[in-house]
Amino acid sequence: MRTLFVALLIVIISCKEQAPTEIKVWEEQASNIEIIRDDYGVPHIYGKTDADAVFGLLYAQCEDDFNRVEQNYIWATGRLAEIEGEDALYSDLRAKLFMTEEIAKANYEKSPEWLKELCDAFADGINYYLHTHPEVKPRLLTRFEPWMPMYFSEGSIGGDIERISTRKIKAFYESGMELPELELLKEKEEKEMAEPQGSNGIAISGDLTQSGNAMLLINPHTSFYFRGEVHVVSEEGLNAYGAVTWGQFFVYQGFNEKTGWMHTSTYTDVMDEFKEAVVKNDGNLFYKYGEELRAIDSTAVVLSYKTDNGLMTKTFPMYSTHHGPITHSVNGQWTASAMMWEPVKALEQSYIRTKQDGYQGFREMMDIRTNSSNNTVYADAEGNIAYFHGNFVPKRDVSFNYSQPVDGSNPKTDWQGLHEVDENILVLNPENGWIQNCNSTPYTSALEYSPKKEDYPYYMSRDQENFRGIHAIELLKDRTGYSLDSLIQLAHDPYLPAFEALIPGLIRAFDKTPTLKLKEPIELLRNWDFKTSKESIAMTLAHYYGTQSYLQAERPSGLYSMELVKFWGGKSSDSEKLSLFQETIDKLITDFGTWKMPWGEVNRYQRLNGDIRQPFDDSKPSIPIGFASGRWGALAAYGARYTNEGAKKMYGTRGNSFVAAVEFGDRVKAKTILAGGQSGDPESSHFNDQIQKYADVNWKDVPYYKEDVLKRAIKTYHPGEKR
Repeated sequence: MRTLFVALLIVIISCKEQAPTEIKVWEEQASNIEIIRDDYGVPHIYGKTDADAVFGLLYAQCEDDFNRVEQNYIWATGRLAEIEGEDALYSDLRAKLFMTEEIAKANYEKSPEWLKELCDAFADGINYYLHTHPEVKPRLLTRFEPWMPMYFSEGSIGGDIERISTRKIKAFYESGMELPELELLKEKEEKEMAEPQGSNGIAISGDLTQSGNAMLLINPHTSFYFRGEVHVVSEEGLNAYGAVTWGQFFVYQGFNEKTGWMHTSTYTDVMDEFKEAVVKNDGNLFYKYGEELRAIDSTAVVLSYKTDNGLMTKTFPMYSTHHGPITHSVNGQWTASAMMWEPVKALEQSYIRTKQDGYQGFREMMDIRTNSSNNTVYADAEGNIAYFHGNFVPKRDVSFNYSQPVDGSNPKTDWQGLHEVDENILVLNPENGWIQNCNSTPYTSALEYSPKKEDYPYYMSRDQENFRGIHAIELLKDRTGYSLDSLIQLAHDPYLPAFEALIPGLIRAFDKTPTLKLKEPIELLRNWDFKTSKESIAMTLAHYYGTQSYLQAERPSGLYSMELVKFWGGKSSDSEKLSLFQETIDKLITDFGTWKMPWGEVNRYQRLNGDIRQPFDDSKPSIPIGFASGRWGALAAYGARYTNEGAKKMYGTRGNSFVAAVEFGDRVKAKTILAGGQSGDPESSHFNDQIQKYADVNWKDVPYYKEDVLKRAIKTYHPGEKR
């Protein structure tokens, strides 16, 4: 008994000694790190080592918005239902189908030492923040672990996994059924109606600029406030500036002194579905693969979810084959989803990318081939401009149609390794002097110098243009003399090509059967130049009419978004056009008492608190925004994915968020803007301090070099010190 008591005493003493030791290690590392906040609250983090810089970076992110850092890891690690309730169970199950905590830990353990050190610094930086800020109360994650970045390794806010339907997962794992046809149709229509996701990337050769230096437009369209602006520097060669997705330890969209990189969502086929021929034998599950039967991997997972009576649990089976996890059913067959899931390599590529000093190194980095959800637009100080369409592209037998689920029992449908980067669609220094990608077809990325569709397998890219791509091409061709300011103005050009396709058909329909009650608004549209502005009533009419078309107009099958708008502007019936326009007028009168609403009175920016989903309120302060949705071809996209009950005006939730224009030369120069501000704290002076500059297209200069940072410095401190 005495021996047991002594043993317990030793354990207790050890535990008491461990915590102070950990804290001391954090404090020693913090002493190697300097954080300088500039006049817009942007953190410039300086560390002796890369690990020091990562520690400081995560600490600074938590200062700015711990809420969103925590949210991303609650979601990524499959614990969302613990704070949001039962409806989030299938998001959590989706996460667990692809990686469990045990697998994440194993990936961390097999990582190279340098990457382990960064993962350790990631966890230490957040945990030190929580230690030094006891007033911060996490909703769920009170301690962060170094294996957590394995869940969130590629950089995109959601990445490939969000393309897998949680509705289909629920239907399969609840009842073994597939989603009913009406539900599938509803899901498809919701996706089409949702504010478009995407981004613009534009690279300009020095042949077309006033300075002779290459330029890059970094223009992601993402959820507002889900990326912060940072500058992270070490004495080991790191000096990256740009946007970081909250909770990640690498700059995702940005630049260093010599190179710049911009990601646009790719429509390269990087995910496939395999219908499995499942058989049961002696109570065990198998699937056919060629002439053999293979055992289906089956495990169980227990998920917790929040209720009014506390946490409850639900147990799910999880099935997988060598193709991937079973995520749904197609025509009665279990179906596996295959996608890139190599978190160690993906983290390596995401970090290594930020330290390249020229095209050769950048091109070698792309050989890692894990940047699966993105295209990359590139420029550098050597004068190179480039475009990589995709990066992770599986080789496939082109006799099969991979746009649909394929027969998993046929070994010929299996992926046959990955295409080399040189086999993928690539543009380097085209003679026209510019490259653009706006989530559009790569086959118009550099006009006549673009890649040719016939040179690639069909699955390399879908050949679909969009209105943003058309707009960018019209602005870029036959233009020279670029400066940073003129590139920024180009990126805010107010013309909206979708309405030139849509509105004339409405006017023709009216002219055939004119009615007095529609005459005045039609005449406004007849005299409109298809440009958005805060003052334009025609812009309001066009937006609401276009939205009504998406909601109610005839939809011939097989047409993608741009083709639908052209159909509604042309071949759809005149009676439908006029009926939808009358509904547009009626809605505006119902909501506002008049249809004569200037766009800036309807299209607003409002940020009331630090909530992830903003509680919009027409009675509270907001400001007018003259930008428009990317759906209509606006390069400076500004749109809403949600609103609140009772709010009649539209409040932006996504689009231009962090944006940068960069010029490379002997010294890098850049201008940036951030929707709202750097901080998620309503009490901070940097909560909304950039929004008027954002609305007025008045971007701030970037202090990249230390001497410039010091001139703009407002506060300098080490992690752990009070700001």
